[in-house]
Formats: sequence, structure tokens, C-alpha cells
Amino acid sequence: QVHVVESGGGSVQAGGSLKLSCAASGTIFSRTSVGWYRQAPGKQRELVASFTNGGNINYADFAKGRFTISRDNAGNTAYLEMNSLMPEDTAIYYCNVVQYRSSYWGQGTQVSVSS
Repeated sequence: QVHVVESGGGSVQAGGSLKLSCAASGTIFSRTSVGWYRQAPGKQRELVASFTNGGNINYADFAKGRFTISRDNAGNTAYLEMNSLMPEDTAIYYCNVVQYRSSYWGQGTQVSVSS
């Protein structure tokens, strides 16, 4: 059974940094596609960055130059490093792992950025 757990969220001031982690168990992690998404209050969930199984990386425009997605296949973990955080980055951040066309979500981790 696949289990996805996010961690690393918290409260920071504008300009600060956070590094989120996504631990996935029950997968062949190197064969998965991994994506980070976020959902702010009253808004739809949106893609932040994704790491495909083929090794391609995609970033949302708001994430380019500030956020970095990475993965450690041996450790079954993906990361999202976020720098120069802004209040509009406040949201619940979710990790999505796709393996063999099945999609798995974690419970999310809250990121709050104050001005």
C-alpha cells in the first residue's frame, strides 16, 4: 500500500525560506512521477512543480527562480525548497506520487507567510 507524507511546513516572514519533504512508502520510487501542488483558502489546487519519471522538471511561473524541486530515489523522498517566500505563497502544500497510472496524495503541510 502506498503512503505519502509531507512535512516541513511552518510559519515564516516574507523573504524567508522553507524546505518541504515528501516521503513515499510502498512504491518503487525511481519509477514514479512526483509533483508538488498547493491550495490556498478559497482557491483551486494548483501545480507548483513536478518531476516526471523521465527526469523532466516543470515549474509554475510563480515558482520559477524561487522554488526548487528535487528527489532522492534511494531515500524514497522528494523535496521542495522554497526561497524568497511571499504572503501569496500561503497555502497547504501537497505531494502527489504517480506510479503505474495510480495517483496518491499526502495529507498536506501548511505554509504560512506573513508580511
